[in-house]
Amino acid sequence: MRRRICVQETVFDVAEETREIREASHKVGGIATFLGVVRDINEDAEVANLYLEHYPGMTESQINKIIDGAADRWQIHAVTVIHRIGHLLPNDEIVFVGVGSEHRGDAFAACEYVMDYLKTQATFWKKEQTGTTSRWLSTRQTDVEAAGRWSSDETEEV
Repeated sequence: MRRRICVQETVFDVAEETREIREASHKVGGIATFLGVVRDINEDAEVANLYLEHYPGMTESQINKIIDGAADRWQIHAVTVIHRIGHLLPNDEIVFVGVGSEHRGDAFAACEYVMDYLKTQATFWKKEQTGTTSRWLSTRQTDVEAAGRWSSDETEEV
């Protein structure tokens, strides 16, 4: 299986990343992708910018474990996870997850799994700047619940 993990400040090209997943194997018959962007409003406050930090080495290791978990559950041939760090503005691309498999069902499920665990298990710190205040964000309960549905038949955390 081909995997690509990038934690970076620079922008990425969604079309290029999708093309690389497609070309990873002639067995790829379906590709599912998720693109996350910075919202301009959060909890009824206008967002001016978002600052992201991570723990180099640890974050990539956690993402590798998440991908391993997906590969154990579904037949996938390629996975790409790109997460941006640094200062981002509303509407900037923040995260890309792409999964290639023989069939769409595995691609959709694995992509959602990777994204759910990325939101809850990968070490990123997010500081949101609103008009006059800033605050560090914590994991949302809805994200924890989304990831929790995958653990019903797993014996250990990703």
